[in-house]
Amino acid sequence: MEIKFLDLQKINMLHQEEIENNLLKTFRSGWYLQGGETKNFEKNLAEYIGAKHTIGVANGLDALRLIIRAYKELGIFQDGDEIIVPANTYIASVLAITDNNLTPVFVEPDVNNQNIDISKIENNISEKTKAIMTVHLYGKIAYNEQLSDILNKYDLKLIEDNAQAIGAVYNGIKTGNLGDASGFSFYPGKNLGALGDGGAVSTNNDELASVIRAIANYGSNEKYINTYKGLNSRLDEIQASILDVKLKYIDQENNKRRQIAERYSKEIINSKIILPETKEGNLEHVWHLYVIRSSERDRLQKYLAEKGIQTLIHYPIPPHLQKCYEEYSEFKFPITEQLSAEVLSLPISPVLDEESVEYIINALNSFN
Repeated sequence: MEIKFLDLQKINMLHQEEIENNLLKTFRSGWYLQGGETKNFEKNLAEYIGAKHTIGVANGLDALRLIIRAYKELGIFQDGDEIIVPANTYIASVLAITDNNLTPVFVEPDVNNQNIDISKIENNISEKTKAIMTVHLYGKIAYNEQLSDILNKYDLKLIEDNAQAIGAVYNGIKTGNLGDASGFSFYPGKNLGALGDGGAVSTNNDELASVIRAIANYGSNEKYINTYKGLNSRLDEIQASILDVKLKYIDQENNKRRQIAERYSKEIINSKIILPETKEGNLEHVWHLYVIRSSERDRLQKYLAEKGIQTLIHYPIPPHLQKCYEEYSEFKFPITEQLSAEVLSLPISPVLDEESVEYIINALNSFN
């Protein structure tokens, strides 16, 4: 068999007729930016999340950058302030902080669930700390009452990096509505993916939403009147029209991912493989990625490739060891570095069929 890590063509063909109808309607409208399709999607996304505002932007990195920039414009953050961030996140989380002349303070993950170890956050708070950026890595919620207590105790903002967890639910509240503001990515491979780049910000703060919308539109809320030195970061009408179709099916498709994850977790039995934490029927995880660990990761990946099973590594080099962040290269984060050497992402998607799941499970169980 040949099993792709993620068959984007098949995923999008699930909604072919609706997507093509929306594309044709948008094409014929003659309006391609800041029109009705984007407004509809923003409204529907806000209703889905339960947030007061969503603002469509160009990509997930910009979503996070704009949140921090808006807090600076409002005088809440200043150059040199610190934001706590997991050490094992994708680099975009960190870029959003340093792009705004703020300082990332890295905190190690919990080795068992790979999310930030909330028990280690308080020891990393200083007088310069203004926010915590929690990253719902791989689709699993990184939030609990302990985090809420820390935020209240130190009067910190909570920025959610929700690029991988749309649809995850904590005590009846969806990710993207747990903190002060949240950044979404609609990169094609995400659970809710566009046919190109796209992103969004969500918040319940009217003033913050207004400033973010202005900064993303050249710093302007009124044409040719520029209040801020802004950016050009807008979700276009074509991507919005596609996302509006796919949003209707996100819970259904997340549930299919949960079913596959449940099979993996029950049926993969191999002492050389560590499985991710899971609970049956758990709505706190949308399984953007199903990430196993092995001390023989590279040999396992080669073995699976020989079986026709494509896997990926999320992520092989943590931010503090990237060349662009040489100033952090002397930091030691042993758990983060261990995970980067062990993690391997298996195929998982709403179009992965039972036969393929069975084949993957058997291949993993036969690895020795």
